[in-house]
Amino acid sequence: MKYCRFRHEGCVRYGRVEERDGEFWVVAPIESPEEDLRARLGGLRSFASMAIESAQLLPPVTPSKIVCVGRNYRDHAKEMGNEVPTEPLLFFKPSSALLASGGVVRLPKISERVDYEGELAVVIGKRVRNLGPDDDWRKVVRGYTLADDISARDLQKNDGQWTRAKGFDTFCPVGPVVSDGIDPDAGVTIETRVNGTLRQQASTRDLIFPVGELLRYITRAMTLEPGDLILTGTPAGVGALKAGDRVEISVAGLGTLRHSVETEE
Repeated sequence: MKYCRFRHEGCVRYGRVEERDGEFWVVAPIESPEEDLRARLGGLRSFASMAIESAQLLPPVTPSKIVCVGRNYRDHAKEMGNEVPTEPLLFFKPSSALLASGGVVRLPKISERVDYEGELAVVIGKRVRNLGPDDDWRKVVRGYTLADDISARDLQKNDGQWTRAKGFDTFCPVGPVVSDGIDPDAGVTIETRVNGTLRQQASTRDLIFPVGELLRYITRAMTLEPGDLILTGTPAGVGALKAGDRVEISVAGLGTLRHSVETEE
């Protein structure tokens, strides 16, 4: 299933999404990603389908935690002057960093360089701890979405750890939809464009640690809850943002995550 989260008639709702002639449409409100309530909620029967760009989108997830993976593409590790990690490098973003597709990333005045990092993200569907080597990791995944791991690069370098640099408000654009219709192990291509220019392009086959391995590693340390978000890492091609920039991150089947950039007031 493919779904989004949006505001409609003053209420926050999930919506089932269909692709029509290459465009995404919100075709029916649902109470949750698991249950379609059109037959039970009479007040929603008159819902009119809308192009997803017309919807008042919200982040499609409400995670208890956002777990991120650093340096998970060899070319990105190389461009940053780092060794390829021998095990996943984890860090967190706060949920207050979430931003819906179509939102505005605010450049903090205390940073002189803020970078984009387009990524595939995993949405957890079932509570899981200590996922074993023989367990089917796909059974705990609700679906996939897109994310931009916005990073204050100078603060990241100065602090020696990444919490502040990665955690500003608006520093985790996510969306526009969640879908279980892709297979990262088979390889999907992620592309990032800034002002229409292609900056990042890579296949998820190039992940150093694929999704299943990440989930087994993470759940040895912590319990993942439904709705939790895992950012799988960014490919080479990261770069600085400036006020006025427009960023687009795309994967076939997941649509395009869009956001603009402004300086913090």
